[in-house]
Amino acid sequence: MHSAGLVLHPRRDSAAAVEAVLGWAGNRNIEILGIADEIVRLNCAAVGVTAEELGRRADLVVSLGGDGTMLRAMRLADGQRAPVLGVNLGKLGFLAEVDVPDLPGALSAIDDHQFTVEPRLAVDAVLEGRKITAFNDIAVVRVPGDGSAVVAVHVGGQQFVSYSADAVVVATPTGSTAYSFSAGGPITSPSVEALLVTPAAPHSAYSRGVVLSVHDEVTLELLPTSGRLAVEVDGQVEGYVSPGDRLDLRARPSAARVVRLGMTTFYQRARRKLRLTDSAEIPQDGDH
Repeated sequence: MHSAGLVLHPRRDSAAAVEAVLGWAGNRNIEILGIADEIVRLNCAAVGVTAEELGRRADLVVSLGGDGTMLRAMRLADGQRAPVLGVNLGKLGFLAEVDVPDLPGALSAIDDHQFTVEPRLAVDAVLEGRKITAFNDIAVVRVPGDGSAVVAVHVGGQQFVSYSADAVVVATPTGSTAYSFSAGGPITSPSVEALLVTPAAPHSAYSRGVVLSVHDEVTLELLPTSGRLAVEVDGQVEGYVSPGDRLDLRARPSAARVVRLGMTTFYQRARRKLRLTDSAEIPQDGDH
């Protein structure tokens, strides 16, 4: 490894984590890059670059924060060679791999090639003439006062199902534990290559979600009775669509890669983060 790039949470205190990275790198003559607008508040020795330069120049991207910071780091690494290491600052996330005390050891393991990577699926669309990319989900969401989301889902050019709902969420497996999960969608392993279509608060007779192949061409069509809808990309509003508009979605496998050191599995993280419990009818160990 010749260089590593830092992506910082906008509010959480990341000074200890940054110092841990700089201290480790100083002993190995590894250059540490940081987005100039972010590292200025820390007055640290990282080399300030633009976000685009960081993604292009880094051999490893280190996300310091939570899942939101990790998603941003994955977008910077999209299509680049660098895998992304998630470092937890605060609450447990799904994507982070290590806590700050374990960071120097994790960096050494990565430098010694003692790690694996999880490829992560992205979903792309074109909105108002520009490309948008999500690693969690793209959702068309009801605007208060403008009516429900009345949306037809087309697969391979053929209408498959229509929903009337507060929102229709198209999620990657990474995003299966985010908006899609809160809307009743399934928990999906990140090793599965699929798109999950989930209606949020559906008003229609058919209210089940569907799981589609990454090879399917998926289009969301706003039907005439729909209200104007916001288009949310990983939770951020990127624009609006109106009745008659169509949004073409394409899955893109292996858009980014997440570092795994074998400390926990996806299922352990999901059970702990979502506080999953077994049925009260199932006896626990020692119960008869």
